[in-house]
Amino acid sequence: MLKFYRLITFESMQELNFPQYPFRLKSSENKPLIFDEIRKKFVRLTPEEWVRQHTVAHILNVYHYPISLVNVEKELKLNQVSKRYDVVVFKPNGNIQLIVECKAPKIKINQKTFDQIARYNLALKSDYLMVTNGLNHYYCQMDYEAKKYIFLPDFPVYTP
Repeated sequence: MLKFYRLITFESMQELNFPQYPFRLKSSENKPLIFDEIRKKFVRLTPEEWVRQHTVAHILNVYHYPISLVNVEKELKLNQVSKRYDVVVFKPNGNIQLIVECKAPKIKINQKTFDQIARYNLALKSDYLMVTNGLNHYYCQMDYEAKKYIFLPDFPVYTP
């Protein structure tokens, strides 16, 4: 059962359109840090990281994906150029179930955002895409035959 916690945050982090999760926060050298459960370390708390950590917590707590299937901030090559994806969720067989592109809350989600995740998906071949700025979430299922994505109201819950 999902528990909701009252979260005490650093002043610069705004409330997002996610349940509140119990993050481990600290400050080091006057810089806010948040513990990343996937990378197993504290990382700099930026507005985009705030969205990423909420997204990961949501994938684990609401969609029930095992932590072992979730990957964060890894490099991929696109036409000899290094890029970093925000979140990837794998299937148990190693194929990619979901790619997530996270933006800071002040960044508007637009066609450029979808073009970015579509470029990543050329290399990753995911079944689903999610784009979020923490306030607005968009879910898509890939239709590779028709070469398009289909908008969905939500993302599927994990089924082993």
